[in-house]
Amino acid sequence: MIGALGVVFGDIGTSPIYTVQTVFNPDDPHPVPISPAHVYGVVSLIFWSVMTIVTLTYVVLVMRADNDGEGGVMALITLVKKVSSDGAYGVDKKITRALATLGILGAALFFGDSMITPAMSVLSAVEGLKIVDPRMADFVVPITAVIIVMLFAVQRHGTAIVGRFFGPVMIVWFLAIGACGVRGILGHPQILKALSPLYALEFMAEHIHIAFFALAAVVLSVTGAEALYADMGHFGRKPITFAWLLIVLPALVLNYFGQGAFLLGDQSVVNAPFFLLVPNWAQLPMILLATVATVIASQSVITGAYSVASQAAQLGYLPRLRVAHTSEKAIGQIYVPWINGALMVMVLIIVFAFRSSAALGYAYGMAVTGTITITTVLFFFIARHRWHWPLWAVLLGGGTLVFIDLMFLAANLTKLVHGAWLPLLIGLVTFTVLITWQRGRVSVTATRDKVEGSLPDFVGDIVGHEPPYPRIPGTAVFLNRGVASAPLAMRANVNHNHVLHQQVIIMSIDTLPVPRVPDDERISVDDLGYHDDGIFAVSAKFGYMERPNVPAALRLVDPARIDGPIDLDTVSYFLSKVDLCAGPEPTMAAWRKRLFITTAHITADAAGYFGLPLEQTVVIGARIEV
Repeated sequence: MIGALGVVFGDIGTSPIYTVQTVFNPDDPHPVPISPAHVYGVVSLIFWSVMTIVTLTYVVLVMRADNDGEGGVMALITLVKKVSSDGAYGVDKKITRALATLGILGAALFFGDSMITPAMSVLSAVEGLKIVDPRMADFVVPITAVIIVMLFAVQRHGTAIVGRFFGPVMIVWFLAIGACGVRGILGHPQILKALSPLYALEFMAEHIHIAFFALAAVVLSVTGAEALYADMGHFGRKPITFAWLLIVLPALVLNYFGQGAFLLGDQSVVNAPFFLLVPNWAQLPMILLATVATVIASQSVITGAYSVASQAAQLGYLPRLRVAHTSEKAIGQIYVPWINGALMVMVLIIVFAFRSSAALGYAYGMAVTGTITITTVLFFFIARHRWHWPLWAVLLGGGTLVFIDLMFLAANLTKLVHGAWLPLLIGLVTFTVLITWQRGRVSVTATRDKVEGSLPDFVGDIVGHEPPYPRIPGTAVFLNRGVASAPLAMRANVNHNHVLHQQVIIMSIDTLPVPRVPDDERISVDDLGYHDDGIFAVSAKFGYMERPNVPAALRLVDPARIDGPIDLDTVSYFLSKVDLCAGPEPTMAAWRKRLFITTAHITADAAGYFGLPLEQTVVIGARIEV
């Protein structure tokens, strides 16, 4: 639970720093005038938004929908795809495809969120220095940039280690903001009347022209809810649920009500109610603690981005990425170097472009509301068609929650020209990349299957070839995608060189959902139906914590099963490399073909990934048109 506190709840746990301040910001394009009635209404609206979206939607409902322990919108897409017309659920495949595409848009918006959150969170905390000393204003952006670089630099150590370090800090943070909230409430305890939903409903009904626009800022109180679900694979549902109900939720509620009480007593503190709620002697320590907490806040969406990217690659929406597993106990604890680097660069660009949390506040909620709305829709579809919830429950419950989400989404659309365009732009670009890769991959795979042909048929042709192919001394190892199709490299070698090695190993790699595989269970051998042709299919199984090492796996092969030992010092490794090029077939638009080919360049290097010695590795390519 402590690890979950250190990773999962940083984002939503630091939302009190800027939420109330943003709602009543006089420089907002649609400002909310400060008055006792508006304070009661806003505080009540914040409380019930947190209870409805975070507690009910995510903690109680959505986190029940996991894909082998993994959460996030990509897990929902996987579950949606399992609901097919030829299965037991009787749903048209067109509907599932449309919902899967909607889910991809949600994942794309989450990537936008993972770029904006670190910038917004760290900026908002470092800006507290201006309260202590206005002369520090010029140093806010440089300090923020340094902190962000350091944050991304420690990611390679893994979420478990990071969580253990950050967890105690977040416990102190939640105790501190809760205590500050109690201090404010004791000054004006009448603010507790805002616990009644009547104040939120009255604010919406009687001041709709104000309340509607206020929703665009109120949504900041639930930013991070989507990260709870995305990070579920890292820690599990129960630790996240317990941490939320026992620690995080009470601290947040106390602080929001404390800020509201403080505003009732002194409306002049509207520009920084969070920090001014703190006693003067504790303001500087609180700023330092807030800075550390907002660094941790960034952690939740960063690790969530790792999970989403990894699942996207598994589902065929991204190329094969190098994924480092950082825990033997939890398969979901991962680190993706390429995603880490790309996020860091984008976050730094956003920091230097916007330069203040106030400017980013208009953009922050857009990605969140979009992701939340899509997640709610997909969840209730799964609840109806996989879990067979009654139709009335889906329509009543799902309809109500989707309506609330759409209200927040519509309110954020009013901020489009003021910064909300940024997450939409990031989401649109990311969505285009994901869909383009998936579409191009289907086309390339179909073409490659035709070029490679059936492996049993290919081996049969080799065995029956007249005259027999000359055999040269040594062992050739051809890495293959499986045992169904023939390796491109092997087919090219036979067709062009007209020779075979004395010993031929067609090797495939399987990664299992366990940390490690014992050596005695790692290797399986298949003679492909021929006993004396010197051609064997070898499958090597690895756990997710193990780096697939082909030479090490070959040492475990029983020489009796492959007609003799393998001399690893002289063995030749053959890799199949696909050279993509734009073809004349109208599979995609020309610009999308170029995008697909460009995206292919981030694919992890196969030779290094499989531990092949470069001096013994031969790469044979084949040109495939997209």
